[in-house]
Amino acid sequence: MSLDIGDIITLDIGSIANGGHFIARHNNQIIFVRHSIPGEKANVKITAVNSKFAFGDAIEILKKSKDRVEAPCKYARPEGCGGCDFQHIKSQAQSILKRTVIQDQFKRIAKIEVIPELISTEPSNGLNWRSRLNLSVSENKNLGLRAYRSNKIIEVDECLIALKGINDSEIFSKKWDHENNLKISYSSERDINISQFGKNVSGSNNLREVVDDNKYEISPQSFWQSHKNAPRLLLEQVIKFANIKKSQKICDLYGGVGLFTLPISKLTGENGEVHLIEMDSICIKDASKMFGDVKNIFIHHGKVEQKLGSIKKIDTIILDPPRNGVSKQVINQMIEKKPKSIIYVSCNPSTLARDSKTLLDNKYALSNIVGLDLFPMTHHIECVAYFTKI
Repeated sequence: MSLDIGDIITLDIGSIANGGHFIARHNNQIIFVRHSIPGEKANVKITAVNSKFAFGDAIEILKKSKDRVEAPCKYARPEGCGGCDFQHIKSQAQSILKRTVIQDQFKRIAKIEVIPELISTEPSNGLNWRSRLNLSVSENKNLGLRAYRSNKIIEVDECLIALKGINDSEIFSKKWDHENNLKISYSSERDINISQFGKNVSGSNNLREVVDDNKYEISPQSFWQSHKNAPRLLLEQVIKFANIKKSQKICDLYGGVGLFTLPISKLTGENGEVHLIEMDSICIKDASKMFGDVKNIFIHHGKVEQKLGSIKKIDTIILDPPRNGVSKQVINQMIEKKPKSIIYVSCNPSTLARDSKTLLDNKYALSNIVGLDLFPMTHHIECVAYFTKI
């Protein structure tokens, strides 16, 4: 019998899938279930159906996992906020599940076995870490967050994973113009900005960020890692893998405002070169303002496909592409350049595994891979993969 949206069925919950769902089966059909944990038995409400799969929410747990806890946030529930889909899972178990996803994706797609180290982040309770927050405005002019894969707005009076500086800013008690999404940014130096559709509503137009001894000044609309400790942890890992020497030529692809570019320029010295490639005009404007006078930094505004080919004799390529990974053209250009090492930062284990397979098939070895749990209480995981030329 085929399933319909709204049906409630009892399922045994199996392993985790990429994307935060857990796999169950009903009459030989695969059901992807949220709000569950492997080993549980649950009553599941079907939320979507297509020709191959169905999706559902575990609305009643009949057999609980030892890793289940009460979600600290009142909005983290079926048909609630679509953000924190792992709040019902113990922190250590969250990390194990995320590592499992990395391993499964590499085994299935890249055809290799990996055992990634997983680096946790502070605070250990998984709350009060998010420095950038996108909110929607309800018909009642209250702030809210979207339900999972829905335009429905769940009104909220706080967000527990946001920094305390955001929750304490009184924005949740105000009324806002309907249909205007709100972005709140809170920097390491406690600068706060509120903007709607790229226009400043209040606060500073320049956000000061400090990562170790590197100072940045960026626009609220520029990309910056959302976890308060992510810039430091990512930078440490990239620098560790890159092992940069004086006079080397480094490419920083999809480099944003230059999180990696600035410290790497100090390591290569005045006879080295760091080439930042970024297509976003606001990021480029920020990078040009900060690094325009640094003689060993070269800023390229445009798509990587258009700019990488003109750069010769590259020692190391660092890339941090969007979730869909890199195009065939870019990865082929990277291979043609024959850099000694490639450090690939990714927020999507699936596309990382896909692109890794291409590198492995073209005389590169995966020398190391780590997972950084930069998105506590969610299924998301950041990876840094280190490839060396064979």
